[in-house]
Amino acid sequence: MRTRTRTALTSALALASASALTLGLASSASAATAGRTVTDGTRSYTLSLTAPSTAAATGANVTVTGSGYNPDQGVYVGLCAIPAGVNTADPSTWNSKPTPCLGGQDETGTTGASHWVNSDWYWMSPSNSSPFTESGGLGSFSVQIHVKAQLSSTVTCGQSGVTCAIVTRADHFDSSDRKYDVYVPVTFQ
Repeated sequence: MRTRTRTALTSALALASASALTLGLASSASAATAGRTVTDGTRSYTLSLTAPSTAAATGANVTVTGSGYNPDQGVYVGLCAIPAGVNTADPSTWNSKPTPCLGGQDETGTTGASHWVNSDWYWMSPSNSSPFTESGGLGSFSVQIHVKAQLSSTVTCGQSGVTCAIVTRADHFDSSDRKYDVYVPVTFQ
């Protein structure tokens, strides 16, 4: 009797541990890194962006890191729909501005859905902006943004052919510049 009880208890603990491990794995986001090399004037920058590649559809705060950026060019970090014709694996196709983006161009920081990284004007919006960390003339950052599948009342990632990515893009001082676009595609569970 004692052996059966011990065996049943051991089996129950093993099952509970396996379930906890599975739940932990399902709720944790895996990370992906994307990059590109750009020339801005006479200088080349090798951009690297690391962000989760999966997230909860209902919303999650995620950490996004970047390195190799031009500290003289501010960028927005946010979740955006991938424009038609853009292949996230081919920077030569990155000719259209990533839009719409969750929270729009959130210069005031009211949504937490984007972060403005720049070395000159970050003090204008202290709730959602910060300067680049500079080293050797290159800028890096680590920021937290809020992501969720529904970008707007009419656009939802994963529905009606909409694919999304966590991106960097040139800030509002140079919003037509596509050189600083980098995409990490995201799927929602």
